[in-house]
Amino acid sequence: MRMRMHNPGDRFQPKEQAKNKKATLLRLLRYVMENYKFSFLVVFACIIVSSVATLTSTLFTQKLIDDYIVPLAASAAPDYSPLAMALLKLAAVLVAGVACSYAYNRIMISVSQGTMLRLRKDMFSHMESLPINYFDTHSHGRIMSNYTNDVDTLRQVISSSLPSAFSSLITLTLTFVSMVVLSVPLTMVSVVMAVVMAYATTRLGKMSRKHFVEQQDNLAAVNGFIEEMMTGQKVVKVFCHEQQAIRQFSAINSALRESAFNANKIANIVMPVNGNLGNLAYVLIAVVGATIALSTDVGLSLGTLVAFLTLNKNFSQPISHISQQINSVISASAGAERVFQLLDEQPEADQGSVTIVNAVETAEGQLRPTTERTGIWAWKTDEDQYVKVEGGVRFDMVDFSYVPEKQVLYDIVIDAMPDQKIAFVGGTGAGKTTITNLINRFYDIQDGKIQYDGININDISKRHLRRSLGMVLQETQLFTGTVLDNIRYGRLDATDQECIEAAKLVGADDFIRRLANGYQTVISGSASNLSQGERQLLSIARTAIADPPVLILDEATSSIDTRTERLVQQGMDSLMKGRTTFVIAHRLSTVRNADCIIVLEKGRIIEQGTHDQLIALHGKYYQLYTGNEI
Repeated sequence: MRMRMHNPGDRFQPKEQAKNKKATLLRLLRYVMENYKFSFLVVFACIIVSSVATLTSTLFTQKLIDDYIVPLAASAAPDYSPLAMALLKLAAVLVAGVACSYAYNRIMISVSQGTMLRLRKDMFSHMESLPINYFDTHSHGRIMSNYTNDVDTLRQVISSSLPSAFSSLITLTLTFVSMVVLSVPLTMVSVVMAVVMAYATTRLGKMSRKHFVEQQDNLAAVNGFIEEMMTGQKVVKVFCHEQQAIRQFSAINSALRESAFNANKIANIVMPVNGNLGNLAYVLIAVVGATIALSTDVGLSLGTLVAFLTLNKNFSQPISHISQQINSVISASAGAERVFQLLDEQPEADQGSVTIVNAVETAEGQLRPTTERTGIWAWKTDEDQYVKVEGGVRFDMVDFSYVPEKQVLYDIVIDAMPDQKIAFVGGTGAGKTTITNLINRFYDIQDGKIQYDGININDISKRHLRRSLGMVLQETQLFTGTVLDNIRYGRLDATDQECIEAAKLVGADDFIRRLANGYQTVISGSASNLSQGERQLLSIARTAIADPPVLILDEATSSIDTRTERLVQQGMDSLMKGRTTFVIAHRLSTVRNADCIIVLEKGRIIEQGTHDQLIALHGKYYQLYTGNEI
């Protein structure tokens, strides 16, 4: 059982949380209104007509009894034509009310679905602008829950709760005015009972609110756990972790059940409580009204009393309707808060203005931009000057930490010249992958400077910086589509023939042609119909089609067997020719021929040089090499 430490400021939290909930709901309402102002005006008008129609039918009861039934019953020769005409007029009003009720419900369905469409678009667009560290600190299952469960709770509120609230407020107002006109004493009784009902609804709502918030959080936790278990199902099977996973899921699922049970247990009491209070109000008004009607001092007709009793039902029903929507409103406020938290996340900062363009070289040796692919890349500076992309990368006394309390890299100095192959070796956690992540600015450094062709990478637009870098990761990620589509992901304007040439370059052409439909074979995102080595070859081909001046290979051949590695190594060498290449590898074949091998330990460079130079030092690299630990 989780223990909760007492916080002296806890007594202030309920009021602050209430303010946050109100602010969240108001923000949601503004978000909906931005694109649907006219629709809401139409809905508002239809609700008024519908409410007026309902009120008209109620007030007609008084006229029906006092002006038609009683006189007709006392008449020796009753004339029913006035009654028939009145009923026809009432029927026309009720038909108009039904039509308006149907119209505003249809409009609200359109509004709710349109809002969901826009909300998910905004969420996805904003998510694409978030930095990598956001996804490092938020589980994928919880993010998915924002798109599904949280957005769906908002749909329910928009389509049903909002129009119900508008209708209830209008009905309350019109009914109250009519009740005052009919009888002030009876109105006072109705108001007192309405206050009691509102108080009961408020108290019960406060009791269930925290449980609804817990319910949404626990639902996200369940989604996150399921997503994690689905992704790691092979590991679960290999280590026979099924029973432990079941126990963990049972605990999380039980927490969801408990919070959902507590929330709905209290919320579902609201309707019966209000229903019984409404019945009590009906009885009290009937007694008080009958007493007044039988009094000779105050005149209260039978029709007025019957109409007022009906009005009292209309007066209490909106309160019951509002209480009925409390569940949806509380869940929506929790869901909206989580959705807006995602939308409020700060996007990835980028003050860089230097861009990369295709260029041609003039007879005078000058560079000028072109829309054609010439194989020449150029940096375009703020002064509209063009500097050829050579691929030189320099680290100058770089310090870095993911969190302020724990520094990861210390005084890193690297000078990678164009067309050089730089290899990083070292134990797990030494900082090899971190260095390559700094080159493409997945993370920004705390101190020092990183230059790309003499330009500070902070001055280069991130989009254009990453466009100049090709990265092959140890973990491959393919997407649902054809083999050609996955290769073309590296450059969307590449032709089919260019994709095929890229596959040939890295040695993927042979296995692709053996697939059922060759390059048109459709693979799933998990690519379960391909081996790990084949998936990696496609990932390498994707990088080849991008034709970047700098390559980053993060253990790119670790998933490929020795025979396949020999086949692909020639293609890799061709791919690396003329490019600056950073390699993180454990295999000697990708380390020994590097122009510079950098040995890292605990975030510091302890050795660097060629293979022969480091062997001659008899230092850390020598130990790794002779111990076959690379």
